[in-house]
Amino acid sequence: MIPTSSSDTRKGSESTLALPPLDMISLAQALDTLAPGVPYSPPANWLQGRTAYGGLSAAMAHHVALRLDPAGLPPLKAAQFSFIGPVADATRFEAELLRRGKSVTQVGVDARVGDALAMRASFVFGSPRSSTIWHDKVQRPDVQAPNHYRSLPGDHPAPGHFQNFDVRFVGDATPVSGSPEPQLLAWVRLKESEGVHPASALLALADCLPPASMACFTAPAPISSMTWCVDFPCPAAPSEWFLQRSRSLVAADGYSFQLMDVWNERGELVLLSTQTVAIFV
Repeated sequence: MIPTSSSDTRKGSESTLALPPLDMISLAQALDTLAPGVPYSPPANWLQGRTAYGGLSAAMAHHVALRLDPAGLPPLKAAQFSFIGPVADATRFEAELLRRGKSVTQVGVDARVGDALAMRASFVFGSPRSSTIWHDKVQRPDVQAPNHYRSLPGDHPAPGHFQNFDVRFVGDATPVSGSPEPQLLAWVRLKESEGVHPASALLALADCLPPASMACFTAPAPISSMTWCVDFPCPAAPSEWFLQRSRSLVAADGYSFQLMDVWNERGELVLLSTQTVAIFV
């Protein structure tokens, strides 16, 4: 089960009820209708409760940032997101060039509903530089190929945005399974990603698992992601499946602090991130 709250409007809170099939608007279609400064309403199949799914909000901000330089920015190296309020009907995205250096360009993006700030994002784009330092200390979990594991059934209780993904959990730890370990591991793919910038697609996908602390839950309870800091060890590139691992390192006083790692099918580490989550249980 993917449990959430039925009344909270913050990012990461949704209904616990099984949702009926929605008109499927692809990620490409959702982004193509987005223009800087123009009020935008997220498609129903990309909602978490009353707000846009956080991964879509991040992808939309990246999409708007790219519009600042039609000739092309360097590869995305890092991004930070503060989820402040619901990204809902009539949200306006605005991008600002913060700095352009020899190899690094920084862009800020704000999302507003009326006069209220709903999300603030910053992006760091960086061209490759010559270096003698090279290491990778993040060990990929030893798992089978995606076809070895089962997808969540279509009638599984889940938030609306989950219909855009094929999620195959690895092992017994799933949300609200009472696991002794606050960790989730799954193969995930976007059901439709054609025509989307690889970094936007990866942002849309990388936040789709519930917070890792929910593996320890024994009953549904509200959660709300507050911040998300993302690093791209290598330039984003297409891959059908991605292996995602989410681990809560500390949970105390109603907050959880987690690490998230993502590998492509070639075994390359493509994303590292940290997230602060509010827990209401």
